[in-house]
Amino acid sequence: MHKMMGVVLPGNSTVKLEQFDIPEPGFGQVLLKMKASSICGSDIRAIYREHLGVGAEAYQGVIAGHEPCGQIIKVGPGCKSLTKGDRVVIYHIAGCGCCEDCRHGYMISCKGKQRAGYGWQRDGGHAEYLLAEENTCIRLPDSLSYIDGALIACGFGTAYEALTRMQVNGKDCLLITGLGPVGLGTAMLARALGVKTVIGIEIIDYRLKLASQLGLVDHAIKFSESSLGEIKELTAGEGCEVSIDCSADPPARLLALRATRQWGRCAFVGEGGDVRFDVSSILIHEQLTLYGSWVTSLKHMEDLVEQLDRWKIQPETIVTHKFQLSEAAKAYDLADKKQCGKVCIVFE
Repeated sequence: MHKMMGVVLPGNSTVKLEQFDIPEPGFGQVLLKMKASSICGSDIRAIYREHLGVGAEAYQGVIAGHEPCGQIIKVGPGCKSLTKGDRVVIYHIAGCGCCEDCRHGYMISCKGKQRAGYGWQRDGGHAEYLLAEENTCIRLPDSLSYIDGALIACGFGTAYEALTRMQVNGKDCLLITGLGPVGLGTAMLARALGVKTVIGIEIIDYRLKLASQLGLVDHAIKFSESSLGEIKELTAGEGCEVSIDCSADPPARLLALRATRQWGRCAFVGEGGDVRFDVSSILIHEQLTLYGSWVTSLKHMEDLVEQLDRWKIQPETIVTHKFQLSEAAKAYDLADKKQCGKVCIVFE
């Protein structure tokens, strides 16, 4: 068999299933048989609904899916570590390998012309097979499922990067604004890092209920004008030591800042949108530290894989719906409506 089926996203909230040639691995490349490929909110926002971005950052009409996980079935010349049969999770951007960001493992910020995101500028995981660079692959421990692996690089990696940069620990009360997949992953990892109290803010009832049912938050609060008061009441009037916005919604971002106690730390990880606030009264006079955190690095993703294995954490816990590749249109439609946790395309 020399053909495979794959998903492309023409825009206008549509999905097309097309036939492609099965690629052959070149120098330093591996061919994966796909096992799981989850749907990211950025795919919905910037590709599925309409094609956003320009130039090298824009979607290039390739096979979609930048959260893939699979098993190597063929190894190209020049590969140094991985072999046929290895289970791997993939860092979702292939960089030039030479710029400062690549040398630090942050291919997400690669400045080279060779930078290409899986599912954006090069073929991604919504197909039966995927051609990957060996240096973007990390072995997946047997304790983690392929669905676990699909959720690591982008979703859980984004959460882990922000939490570790803010040095979240057991002394902190954590506020999460936005309980979508990244917010849920943030709560899971925060617990493992020692956080005793997690407050979650969300406007969608389904996600509030899910976060509570999974035991990921101690207090699930529906976003409203009274949310700040509720948070202050839960924290003896002080606010939370740490907050993280995973929603990209301007009012939620502002709430994350306003609900952070004096000398606290706040991170923005939700993509897109904006926020306006009085810098002096909210940020400067409160002595806050505000972090902008974009995904994670290859090394930190590798650390996260090790920690997930050690902590016995299964990211798959937040997956509420699974679809076959032939059902990709249903998967995207559901993910767009947000009446779900994480949505994943599976191949077995």
